[in-house]
Amino acid sequence: MLPETREWWKEAVVYQIYPKSFQDTDGDGVGDLPGIIQRLPYLEKLGVDVIWICPIYKSPMDDGGYDIADYYQIDERFGTNEDFDRLLREAEKRGIKVLMDLVVNHTSDEHEWFQQALADPKSKYRDYYIFREGQEGQPPNNWRTYFGDNAWTQVAGEENMFYLHAFTKKQPDLNWENPEVREEIYRMINYWLDKGLGGFRIDAILNIKKRLVFGELPADGEDGLAFIGHWILNQPGIEVWLQEMQERCFKPHDAMTVAEANVPAERLSEYIGPEGYYSMVFDFSYTDIDVPVTGEWFKPSGWTWQQLRENIFDSQLVTQSAGWGALYLENHDQPRSISKYLPAAENNDTAKKMLATLFMLLRGTPFIYQGQELGMSNIEMTSIDEYDDVATYDQYQRGILAGLSEGESLAAMNRRSRDNSRTPMQWNDSENAGFSDAEKTWLRVNPNYVSLNAESESPDPYSVLNYYRKLTALRKDKDYKEAVVYGLFAPLSDTTDEIIAYQRLLPDGKGLTIAINNSDRLIAFKLPAAFEKRVLGNYEDFPEKKASGNYLLRPYEALVTTNY
Repeated sequence: MLPETREWWKEAVVYQIYPKSFQDTDGDGVGDLPGIIQRLPYLEKLGVDVIWICPIYKSPMDDGGYDIADYYQIDERFGTNEDFDRLLREAEKRGIKVLMDLVVNHTSDEHEWFQQALADPKSKYRDYYIFREGQEGQPPNNWRTYFGDNAWTQVAGEENMFYLHAFTKKQPDLNWENPEVREEIYRMINYWLDKGLGGFRIDAILNIKKRLVFGELPADGEDGLAFIGHWILNQPGIEVWLQEMQERCFKPHDAMTVAEANVPAERLSEYIGPEGYYSMVFDFSYTDIDVPVTGEWFKPSGWTWQQLRENIFDSQLVTQSAGWGALYLENHDQPRSISKYLPAAENNDTAKKMLATLFMLLRGTPFIYQGQELGMSNIEMTSIDEYDDVATYDQYQRGILAGLSEGESLAAMNRRSRDNSRTPMQWNDSENAGFSDAEKTWLRVNPNYVSLNAESESPDPYSVLNYYRKLTALRKDKDYKEAVVYGLFAPLSDTTDEIIAYQRLLPDGKGLTIAINNSDRLIAFKLPAAFEKRVLGNYEDFPEKKASGNYLLRPYEALVTTNY
């Protein structure tokens, strides 16, 4: 274990904003930058130090803004570049830094570079992307995208020419082998950092290096295609470009960087160690536990809480030996955590607080997704046509192709669709949950907003919202900050399947014990010696102690104790 270094981003609490769904101020049914500015006092009171805003660049929104048409221009749906500058200033007044999404594996097909590449095959922009001749009019190979389609799309007007896209056909992949492309990207990154941006969440970065192979590859699905990830994820040589980006952009600005990067354990220190490419990376081992290895999330994975505990513990131990981690239960690509982990307790505030305790006190920087702090849950759609997410439509069709009825496939979408987390933020019990004055919002509001909203939870001392406020305050508390932020993670394995328990310990042995009961019944648990002073819990009193010395943790109880 390396000596711990102090960094501002290690001590931060991050709040992720999906801007389309956060706050609409101009009545068009879509959230905007002035809406985020309006809600900064709410975020400050929550205890947030950083906000991460999903893509707000100019985009046709084929994939929620992850298809960028102009890296330098704020999309008019969200406001103007001047609005963004004002957001930076207003956030700074409250001690809040701003992260943007960095999407550089691909652009939109409406980006000027791609349009030039299509218009003139001999222009330099043709080499900004990956164009290849097909095989007798068929694509160069049978790769399947992350969203289920063939990864090659034929160029209109060119009989045997195709371009590569790992995501939708409107997201052509950039050719990172071209040094001019890299220079353009670095120039853009520094443009935003020079404005005072705190850093970036970096999207799909491990895909930028491709191992191009051609011909018919062994299919791994009913569609006759082969998953592209085997040839474009974390390929040898990618480290040269990642180091170049760190040295040219992130390091000179002391930027916070969190990468969407499923890095093998043996290489993790290269990415998040003291000289790593990023501040931290997201770990998918416990948030994607409900997704089969094939990526077909219309099929249940059959996960168990014992597996969840093992994945969390393994992730924590591997990450702390390598560097620093990013903690999360929800984001824009996930369903709501209470609906995923405890669907039977979807309306149980105690269970929601238990999940909050479990994740917020692990070692790493916590990311709270908008509405998570309220305990927002999944939405039930009655038709596939109500969804907006491109991946949901793909999974729905693949479910039917695999033999599910339309009703069964729709039920799978209700369980796992990314749109579950993208419904409008529930601010109050007025029409459209206080999100918008529009007659129709871009995505339907969850009907439970009438009873589940920020306005009703804020004054309630026992609400999920105020419990999150207590957790963020604990990370800053003068007595416990050192243990909560920098203490080592130590698993407690002598427990039942219903208990997940761990400690956060300082070198002198002082620290915290965190124990959660994930079941709906009483479970006996023995606290480690001397750790019997209560710090926080989702019940208002200490659990009953039996003569055996065991405590009876109540249904969905979360208990935080100390030996201070």
